[in-house]
Amino acid sequence: MQHKVLYTMDNKEALDTLKDIRKLMESSSRFLSLSGTSSIVIGVYACLAAAFAYVLLYGDGGICTADFRHLPALVGLALGLIALCIVTGAAMSVREARRRLQRLVFDRTVRRFLWNFFLPLLAGGMLCLASMLQGHFGLLSAFMLMFYGLALVNASAYTYSNTRYLGYAELLLGMADAFVPAHPLLFWAVGFGLFHIVYGIWFRFKYNGRA
Repeated sequence: MQHKVLYTMDNKEALDTLKDIRKLMESSSRFLSLSGTSSIVIGVYACLAAAFAYVLLYGDGGICTADFRHLPALVGLALGLIALCIVTGAAMSVREARRRLQRLVFDRTVRRFLWNFFLPLLAGGMLCLASMLQGHFGLLSAFMLMFYGLALVNASAYTYSNTRYLGYAELLLGMADAFVPAHPLLFWAVGFGLFHIVYGIWFRFKYNGRA
């Protein structure tokens, strides 16, 4: 009986050791300093940006007046939103790393994460810019949602794997938006705003309410 107990304890210690090794390998190969709070804040930014764009494009009459006159303002709004989201995400990632008593180092893992995330975004951004310059505004929100979804799915291999589910949701919403061109701002606000807020809240609850 004593040998059996010792054998069981040895097995448990071995399993615990394997779990510790797995966690160590995962933390060294994945960027795990993302913050659920940053997702919520970015979602709020997106909703505010969508409201501003609605006022700019529709005015008081409720009729869309999108044309080249609005191009500088729309591009400026998009660039400002992207810069604000990047700064917010970076600042909260630093805070999350400090909470974990870790240093946020620009190592191979972080570089892989950033490359896989921003490459689809860059391709989608170029496509959106070309469409705007040619006066094709109808599918812009669909392009943004789909390429953003691809970026999340692509980068999920180097961070929390459940990020891909947000990416899938963005992709599906973008596809739906492509076939319902009458409400681009609504789809945009839902994808970049509501989805981010819901995901951020879920993320916080999943990771002990502190992420």
